[in-house]
Amino acid sequence: MKWIKRLLLLLIVVFAGIALFAVLSGRNYLFAGIRHIVAMRNLSDIDDYQFFDNRTVATAAPQPWAVGSDYNQQQLPDSSQKLLDALQTVAVVKIKSDSLRFEQYRDGYSDSSLSGSFSVAKSITSLLIGAALQDGKIKSVDQPVGDFIPAFKEGEKAKVTIRHLLTMSSGTDWYESYKDPLSVTAELYYGNDVEKTALSVQMINAPGSLHYYKSGDTQLLGLLLENATGKPLSEYAAEKLWKPLGAVHPALWSVDKPDGKIKAYCCFNTNARDFARIGQLMLQGGKWNGVSVIDSNYFRSSITPCGIKDKDGKACDYYGFQWWIDPENPEIFYARGILGQYIIVIPSRKTVIVRLGRKTSPVRKNTVPTEVRHLINWGLSDSL
Repeated sequence: MKWIKRLLLLLIVVFAGIALFAVLSGRNYLFAGIRHIVAMRNLSDIDDYQFFDNRTVATAAPQPWAVGSDYNQQQLPDSSQKLLDALQTVAVVKIKSDSLRFEQYRDGYSDSSLSGSFSVAKSITSLLIGAALQDGKIKSVDQPVGDFIPAFKEGEKAKVTIRHLLTMSSGTDWYESYKDPLSVTAELYYGNDVEKTALSVQMINAPGSLHYYKSGDTQLLGLLLENATGKPLSEYAAEKLWKPLGAVHPALWSVDKPDGKIKAYCCFNTNARDFARIGQLMLQGGKWNGVSVIDSNYFRSSITPCGIKDKDGKACDYYGFQWWIDPENPEIFYARGILGQYIIVIPSRKTVIVRLGRKTSPVRKNTVPTEVRHLINWGLSDSL
């Protein structure tokens, strides 16, 4: 029994040390992180919306998917199914030619289960920028960020445009890390003031000179949108996406505190069928039922590689306006979340594939995760 007492004493000392460090360093978000780990038994999970405060993204008149005559007749290849099972996939949905052709759920999830999207939310935030352009709330993607966020009105920050945020080339010192509990990304996720955290950045590169993935850039887009539209992001998302797209279930978008700011870079929570509506909108060129939801020029730019030099000195051929692009099949683009959340669009096959799960493969080829390549190949193998 002595070893148990010693272990408990050690744990008390460790937690006391963390608490003291959090207080002295001003990193009070560490307390929330510890509570989250204890409650959810994980650093981050697709059910994190249960831990955070949320705002509802409301629906209007639901437009259920038509069910294809070949529903669930074409199964995933055995090798793909084995990989997806190993990565703890909870949902796979395929929409083809406007109808539901395949769906699969595991681990207690269903067609109405909420699941976190992580950075898929970046693509959704990008869509809302396109909607704000369509509405005239934003004049151009080359408009200075300082027109909407006062902290970017002076100095080098005044040179940052909306385009720079969209292409992750703002030139700020944001450090993107998901494993370092002291990183600014951890503070953004667990903290209770995302606006303060996002605005804390300093300039270290000329805007537009370096593509470097930063959640902070998307959070700035969210703040910009709320100032441009005069509406909470959840309300604008309901007005421009969830209601016209006929979502069947209300979504939740996590906030930093009750009545706080939405985490625009992550944490949009819904089900696989309704996530597929985002892909279908993009498959239709930013239109729904023939009506433009986002600006047409903006749509094309969203799925065009930005071409900005990345940290390896390579012209970026895999990222547009918060959408990933497959360098091996440039017509194909997708939204991507850190635990393997995907909305994949394959225009030549009129196909949208959604995958939700708890893990992603660490293997990337030309920036494309292994399971995404499997799903793309599955979609391409299905003839029209």
